[in-house]
Amino acid sequence: MASLFSALAVITTGLYAGFLLTFLIAVMPGLAALPDDRFTAAMRRFNEKVPGPAFLVVFLGAVVFPAVAVFTQYGEKWWPLVAVALICAVVSHLVTIGGNIPLNKALAAAEDTAGGGDESAARAAFEARWNGFHRFRTALSLAAFVLLAVAAT
Repeated sequence: MASLFSALAVITTGLYAGFLLTFLIAVMPGLAALPDDRFTAAMRRFNEKVPGPAFLVVFLGAVVFPAVAVFTQYGEKWWPLVAVALICAVVSHLVTIGGNIPLNKALAAAEDTAGGGDESAARAAFEARWNGFHRFRTALSLAAFVLLAVAAT
């Protein structure tokens, strides 16, 4: 049973880290080249679509499965790596919940209150801060994935 949870931890954490890395190295640089109104519109649409059922399975699995793996592997040789991976995953999620999601909500609210008004100000309040949080959570998620992959070998 421990190997099942280890495999699920590696898979979900890898999928989540890959999703974040794709945003970091491809999506956000592509969006950065857009004018303000198109950038904010695109980010708002992403923020509406991303928290769907498949994403939530991966998002939650990237914490739940490493947590279960910690408890099923306690005392084993690689247990410390799994425990540190879990800490990285939890902190990454806390950054998402405490940093990225509030910025996503603020960007959505700017559209609602401004009626498509000052997209330049909305972008300025959003982009640099969101990218900073995103870089940090991506690094943590990648670290969690690497640690879990090493521990599973």
